[in-house]
Amino acid sequence: MNYLRGFIPWLVFAGVSSAGWQWGALAGLVAAVALLIADRAAGLSLDLRLLEYGTIMFFAALGVLAFARPDSGLKMYGSALSMGWLALIAWVSIAVRRPFTMGIARRMAPPEVWHTPLFRRINVILTAAWALSFTLAALAQTAVSAHGGNVAFSILIQLAGFVLPARFTTAYPERARARFMENSGARADIQGGLAS
Repeated sequence: MNYLRGFIPWLVFAGVSSAGWQWGALAGLVAAVALLIADRAAGLSLDLRLLEYGTIMFFAALGVLAFARPDSGLKMYGSALSMGWLALIAWVSIAVRRPFTMGIARRMAPPEVWHTPLFRRINVILTAAWALSFTLAALAQTAVSAHGGNVAFSILIQLAGFVLPARFTTAYPERARARFMENSGARADIQGGLAS
């Protein structure tokens, strides 16, 4: 559930946008700033918060555009833009070696594992799964919007863009740890055999 916390502003945006995309952008911005302030008040470090900073940037820019040009043609691409921006955040976080899932995972994992290669590898893979999902959802949303597709289909794409990587996120870390322990045990057996 901690993984979904970072996406609350995006869910707020999706819900409030029915009253107007400018209000959705403003509500998303307020939610993003509130979450960042809450993290700071809880004593959490603000490093590794690329998702939160990127979210604030997106909603600030979208809000300015939406209030200045409420009838802009980009309005119908709001879902595609949001998924595309999330994909960009995820891919950039991998490229700068700060996968966005690390900030979330540190809420759940003990500090002694934060700098281990396994923790980093798990988070690179998790972030890549989110990035791929967001990319595919953005492309699908663009196609739906460009062809005047059904709103229900757009909602299904949006849900799949979050649900599929969330399910992967709940299952993958334990499998990766188990495989690591299994491989570590095999290496220890080999080294023990060589020593004797």
